[in-house]
Amino acid sequence: MRVFVTHNPEDLSAYYGRALPQLEAIADVVINPLDRDLTTPELLDAAAGCDVIVAHRATPGEPTLFANMSNLLAFLRCAVDISTIDVGAASAAGVLVGQADKSFVASTAELALALLMDTARSVSASTLDYHNGVEPPQRSGRQLRGQTAGVIGYGAIGSYLADLLSSLGMHVLVTDPVVTDVAHGIERVELAELLGRADAVFPLAPAIPETHHLIGTNALAAMKPGATLINVSRGELLDEDAVHAALDSGHLGALGIDVGMASDQRPSLHLASRPGVVATPHLGGLTPENADAQAASSVEQVAAMLTGEMPPRSVNAHAATNLSNWWAQR
Repeated sequence: MRVFVTHNPEDLSAYYGRALPQLEAIADVVINPLDRDLTTPELLDAAAGCDVIVAHRATPGEPTLFANMSNLLAFLRCAVDISTIDVGAASAAGVLVGQADKSFVASTAELALALLMDTARSVSASTLDYHNGVEPPQRSGRQLRGQTAGVIGYGAIGSYLADLLSSLGMHVLVTDPVVTDVAHGIERVELAELLGRADAVFPLAPAIPETHHLIGTNALAAMKPGATLINVSRGELLDEDAVHAALDSGHLGALGIDVGMASDQRPSLHLASRPGVVATPHLGGLTPENADAQAASSVEQVAAMLTGEMPPRSVNAHAATNLSNWWAQR
């Protein structure tokens, strides 16, 4: 089996370097030859003759790709988010789509907590002053214990984060239209009530059409004056123009972001560069524990295909006709 890995050199080192020997032990591996992410036409050329594509999150699965790789068995996302993969087009072409294990939960929730603490105690601002040779002012901070946190979306990350916030002595509100049972000590409320009561708001909803710009002008106006907004989920959840305006007016007290509308879901520079904003370049899952687990997910999936088994975390197993035919011909 010939496998193409789309990661650019930086991402290969960070996300796949330790798993690469495991993949090379079971397959003929071809690596992205460029020092950047590939466009779809470039991917078509570079991956010609390959049976499987292991795709970094920055590599979309576009209809053109599936239509022009008639022998492709699988497109394996080395992440959980498959929003940039056209699963319908893949299914129509007989290509299996797979996603990684949800190993990022603890890492991402911990980063959300780090951003909250930084915005509350001006850690980055004071550090930058010192690094610039300036004695920083004694900026007054906010104690988190006794404050109210609002978590929008009570999925894997939301529920884990809610427990972390609760352990700090924060009162935690959650809202989720599909969840009715929450942990002891967590209060389930409607979105409007959460926005009006929370001192810190964490949008952790999935990026679907219904949640596009979930935090926009109306939601920001409904938040408590001076509240903090922390986004480690998806850039599409925030209306960045509205966030700018809320920061300008002072109604939004602080912003911590790990995601945004720049490339690879990184924070937009015009927001991240604002004084007082704490930003990181999409680092939520970038820990050795998570990176290794997600890379190992794809190795596990390739190994399953080689033994005639449907890979775990397959999205469209019913449509994987190319893989079925490949098995039949072996």
